[in-house]
Amino acid sequence: MLEINISALHEDIPIAKNTIASTMKGEKALSIKQLQKIADYFHRSLLFFLEPKAVNEDKIYSPQFRTINNQKPLHSRKINALIERVEQHRNIYLNLLDELGTPIVSDWYPKHINFNGSIKQIADSAREWLNIQDDLDFLKLRALVEGKGIMVFVSNGYVGKWQIDKASPVRGFALYYQKLPIIVIKRQVSKGAQAFTLLHELAHLLLHKESTLDENEDFYNYHGKERQANEFASNALMPDKAISAIDLNKLQSLETAEYDDYLNLFKKRWCVSGDAILYRLLKDNKISQADYQNYKALKAKQFKEKELGAHQPIPRNYRHREPINIFGKPYVATVLDALQNKHITLSKASMHLDNLKIRSLHKLGEEFV
Repeated sequence: MLEINISALHEDIPIAKNTIASTMKGEKALSIKQLQKIADYFHRSLLFFLEPKAVNEDKIYSPQFRTINNQKPLHSRKINALIERVEQHRNIYLNLLDELGTPIVSDWYPKHINFNGSIKQIADSAREWLNIQDDLDFLKLRALVEGKGIMVFVSNGYVGKWQIDKASPVRGFALYYQKLPIIVIKRQVSKGAQAFTLLHELAHLLLHKESTLDENEDFYNYHGKERQANEFASNALMPDKAISAIDLNKLQSLETAEYDDYLNLFKKRWCVSGDAILYRLLKDNKISQADYQNYKALKAKQFKEKELGAHQPIPRNYRHREPINIFGKPYVATVLDALQNKHITLSKASMHLDNLKIRSLHKLGEEFV
């Protein structure tokens, strides 16, 4: 699946090529220590490689994982591992809720919405279902989605097992379950971009009832299911009556560099990026392709300049809050509740919360008192 050859494996794991080549021929060339390194590399246990039976892919990977891989073959070891890790945390969450006797929203799918209508009509109904209001921010939107019985992850900004690399084209993915589906969002500089990604992935769960993985280009794709997801997200965040508040004559009288200042009020009101607003106006034939492309070119230049000066390490002054950002408040509160009620040990709680140190775990607990 990962299409890793011997040379690539040798570059990542300090084991001689000849040793790996001999192993591939069926010879017993690996030591237990070397085999453990390979197991760690592929995020498997040592016993996985010692199992005499043939590998059964249906048992290794969930239906949700296989659905994504069939749509868009996964060649990234890190993304593969992240998907599996997310699924493991969903199981942890469900088990803790069961032990605590806490009911979960099992019927999360809004059956009252007419999904045979237009995408704009569906988006309006979903906006009402979620109770989206103006002066929205990403945290409020995330809480609204989580409140419907959907688990939302946001990748961490720090290097580690919960980060989606900046260079990765992956922007988000959704795992469809009849109970507690999952949405995972890549952490981005713009909260507006994160909000759009969240509703794009929600669209796949609602409209298509399937697991999917989205890359950057999918958010500018106006064909098939991606077109529907983009149209849904755009209209859920910016319904027609909201967009009509933009003075097009004023906007078109401005220089490209002045767009952001004019759009700031609307970006804050709807929790969207300037790009999302202009792209919506472009698709509604209210601005020209040239206007939009000039803005894109300007933002790309600004982003490149910002990246050149962004190599200073980020201090982790709020390490105790990182699990909230990654897993969401409902999950963190459930882990802390299970700890408080002695269903899990302090060590287990630490493991479930991104291996927080005990001091940070106590500090996190203080915020939930």
